[in-house]
Amino acid sequence: MVLHNHLHQGIFRSRRLNMLWRCVLSFGALYPASANVPSHNLVHHHFNDEGQPDWAAPEHVSFRWNLLNLLHFPNVAGPNTFAGVARWNALAGRRELVRQYRLEMASAFGLTGALLLVDFWTALFFVVLPQLYGARCVLRINLLQHDGCDVHNEWNHSRNFVGRAFNWIMCNNGHHTIHHNRAGLHWSVLAEAHRREVAPRIDPGLNEPGLLGDLLRTYVLRFHRPSPRDVAQAERSAPPIELSPRAPRAPRPRAAAGSGSARAAPRGQSPPARDESSRSNASPGS
Repeated sequence: MVLHNHLHQGIFRSRRLNMLWRCVLSFGALYPASANVPSHNLVHHHFNDEGQPDWAAPEHVSFRWNLLNLLHFPNVAGPNTFAGVARWNALAGRRELVRQYRLEMASAFGLTGALLLVDFWTALFFVVLPQLYGARCVLRINLLQHDGCDVHNEWNHSRNFVGRAFNWIMCNNGHHTIHHNRAGLHWSVLAEAHRREVAPRIDPGLNEPGLLGDLLRTYVLRFHRPSPRDVAQAERSAPPIELSPRAPRAPRPRAAAGSGSARAAPRGQSPPARDESSRSNASPGS
């Protein structure tokens, strides 16, 4: 969660320190932290890749036994994500970001490799396995937060885990709807913003007291995936709010370097550059 929050709002005022901190976080996750800019900040927060599905969309898994969907999801979402990141990095105008991405890759795998050389078994059990477990669990939480929700809806696109214990550990990421709709809010104010803006507008079933209970009911104690239902009724009956819809608030595509106008990427490619500063710590944090 530190990596996730840092890529939304840089911890330091110094650009150089933020870039250095990305390298440290990359070692903890065993992947380049800057991959979160295209995969999370630009694609996942808007639930699509220029009309194509989110790289980590729940519909990428479709086993009849729902527990298999949870177990297998990282094996699909992970390769999808890094394939999309590679396409995004290959677009024109990415030299500085690609240079940072490679530095983070070298930091993550170089330091991990050095520790394995020094003490293989200790590093394997106390460094590599936690790195892999953490990255895969974050992907699985993505499934828990969005499966069965209506990603085309303004407020009912995410499942929220509102228990204090979970949010203490996850830096309030359990308040997921407000994080998607107000990506610039600091994590410390998400709980209050959720109570004020989200709770009156979402289906009560999308407010879970804790992750463990939902996990047991949905994936362990039942065989089939729950059937889709209309979760947007609460939003239709809620009082209006003085805020433009999520889609108009999305940053607009920006022309790639050397081109005269912005245009959508061809089918199967990742999105063209957007103003990452509205969704990441690109200024001054990148």
